[in-house]
Amino acid sequence: MAKRILRVYADTSVFGGVFDEEFSDGSRTFFDQVRAGRFLLIVSATVRDEIDAAPPHVKDLFRSLVPIAQVVETTDEAVALRNAYLNAGIVSAKSIADALHVASATTCGASLVVSWNFAHIVHFDKIPLYNGVNAANGYPSIAIYSPLEVIGYEDENF
Repeated sequence: MAKRILRVYADTSVFGGVFDEEFSDGSRTFFDQVRAGRFLLIVSATVRDEIDAAPPHVKDLFRSLVPIAQVVETTDEAVALRNAYLNAGIVSAKSIADALHVASATTCGASLVVSWNFAHIVHFDKIPLYNGVNAANGYPSIAIYSPLEVIGYEDENF
């Protein structure tokens, strides 16, 4: 039986992580596995806008992956869910883009979010709160992990 390809939303930190010593191995392996077909990469207009302000090498990486990615625009549905996260106090207005990443991933039907943002996205206190708001608004739970937690390793068949 063929394995289902996971629809994975990657936020901006994963792209920048390729060029950060601390996060490079996990980010590179994640994108290698995207290219190999293990994951269907999903990015949003928010990622695209944040990448516009990134260094040229990050922009080049993003551009190289866009042809094999699904790019989702910001919808009224995602904005409403983002606002529900803010109203629930999961993050403050200062982290509005982080809330929009999770909302965009949720509303487009991603299986999971990958991020290196441990303060506002990949945090054990925040994940159940995001999912509580999702449930209250009729959305399914969304898994949220760092790239290290989702990549396959050489001894695995993916």
